[in-house]
Amino acid sequence: MHKNFLKQIKPLLKPLLAVTLAIVLVFSQADGALAARSGGRIGGGSFRAPTRTYSPPSRTYAPPGGGGYYPSYGYPGGGFGFPFLVPIFGVGGGFGGLFTIFLFISIAGFLVRSFRRSVGDDGLEGSGYDSPTVSVARVQVGLLSEARSLQSDLDRIAQSADTSSAAGLTQVLQETTLALLRHPEYWVYAGGETQPARLEAAELQFNRLALAERSKFNEETVTNYNNQLRQASTAGTLPAAAGSLAKTSNEPGEFIVVTLLVASQGKLQLPAINGTDDVRRALSQLGAVPSEKLMAVEVLWTPQVEGDTLSSDDLLTQYTDLRRV
Repeated sequence: MHKNFLKQIKPLLKPLLAVTLAIVLVFSQADGALAARSGGRIGGGSFRAPTRTYSPPSRTYAPPGGGGYYPSYGYPGGGFGFPFLVPIFGVGGGFGGLFTIFLFISIAGFLVRSFRRSVGDDGLEGSGYDSPTVSVARVQVGLLSEARSLQSDLDRIAQSADTSSAAGLTQVLQETTLALLRHPEYWVYAGGETQPARLEAAELQFNRLALAERSKFNEETVTNYNNQLRQASTAGTLPAAAGSLAKTSNEPGEFIVVTLLVASQGKLQLPAINGTDDVRRALSQLGAVPSEKLMAVEVLWTPQVEGDTLSSDDLLTQYTDLRRV
């Protein structure tokens, strides 16, 4: 009888399994919608190598009897160069061993300096310069959701900023750091790091950090990058922000997270963030980076849409590098 029962319900198992799977998928998508995260993005920049300038060789005067003017290329060995070697090989056998040593030093210096011109110190063919050091910095601040005026400030910056120039990016960085510095009473979590890199690796490192932060958004609802302003059709209200979710947008335990990514020439050493004083110093240092050293900036924040929320669980699972301040 047991076997007969199994045979009878066996045709029903597949439809039942399909229905169960459909229900799971529907509810999982609903949960995903409720967990939707809007994000804003402002930034731009360029990782261009410094322009190489050409300095013509200087000319020095040789006293009478020395053969006139010869270019001085600064080779080791007292300024010996190939123009000076011509008369050497034109004279037969009157030079001692010491002069032969100087001759080999001159040739060796010429070969070494020629090699360095064609292949840079970092092994980049034709670079012709020492690859500069670039500091890639990241500072993140988690604020209580009561700091809603900060979202309005960032929205305003995104709508009006010129992100296609160094001066415009400097203004974005200064206005963002000022907006954060004006709300210390809402700081709850923070974190920061600085990673030095050669120019060739700095762009890769910067983009890696930016992509990691952007991947935490379900949608970038406002973007101003390299002066290309885009605003999603859902900006202002998300499906996830409707109903009961919108009503709880100011309840305790909800947060706003702002991330600043900066790439600047030279060394930029941020303090280790353990308290509010460290946050203040880190933000002040970022805001003080001069425009001539600024290479790239990205400001990212979530949530961006009014009514969207970031819970404490979301913050702790997605922003694991932050610590309570």
